[in-house]
Amino acid sequence: MTSGVVLSLNVGRAEPNPAKGSGLDTGIGKVPVDHPVTVRRPGPKTTGLHSGVVGDFIGDVKHHGGDDQAVYAYAAEDYAWWSAELGRDLAHGLFGENLTTQGLDLYDALIGERWQIGEQVILEITFGRIPCATFQHRMAEPRWIKRFSASNRTGAYLRILQEGEISSGDRIEVLERPGHGLTVSEAFNIYMHAPEHLARLLVADALPPKMRTEIEKRLANTAG
Repeated sequence: MTSGVVLSLNVGRAEPNPAKGSGLDTGIGKVPVDHPVTVRRPGPKTTGLHSGVVGDFIGDVKHHGGDDQAVYAYAAEDYAWWSAELGRDLAHGLFGENLTTQGLDLYDALIGERWQIGEQVILEITFGRIPCATFQHRMAEPRWIKRFSASNRTGAYLRILQEGEISSGDRIEVLERPGHGLTVSEAFNIYMHAPEHLARLLVADALPPKMRTEIEKRLANTAG
């Protein structure tokens, strides 16, 4: 099976959010840590523990965190692509990811793909990351939200199927790849840019339930 490694394990602390009108602190400023960190199911988005990574802060609990966005991963290979595009070095954790991975193709990872990290933790990919105003301010790049969205290099949100500890340097084993073939990049592109293909997203059982309901409603409205 395909394997990779946790190149960097990143945790964010609360800090003022510069995004206009947010009125919230943010934990997007994640930095690498050199000790094991426990991951556990955080529960519902707005009322649970928010991040799946113990000690990691999430400010906008309406749009981030919860069981279906418990952990966020971004690939070092995609960072390299962006470094070339932007003409500057990009530190691990800059995009607000908990796991900076190496050796895994997150662009072509599948919705519902399952990873084992270390000896205990099992995660499942749910969807890509939809950029927000806080991300725009952090990057300070012109039209960043549109550029990030157009690239389809979104990284992957994951839910926690089996809890445990993760450390920097842990091996990542891809345990399972669903047969539907729906990649993170294809799913994101359809959701953001190609609504005529929305029905394609429903082949993925691992899609977040709230997103599935939204898509079904959009399809019903179109049909009506």
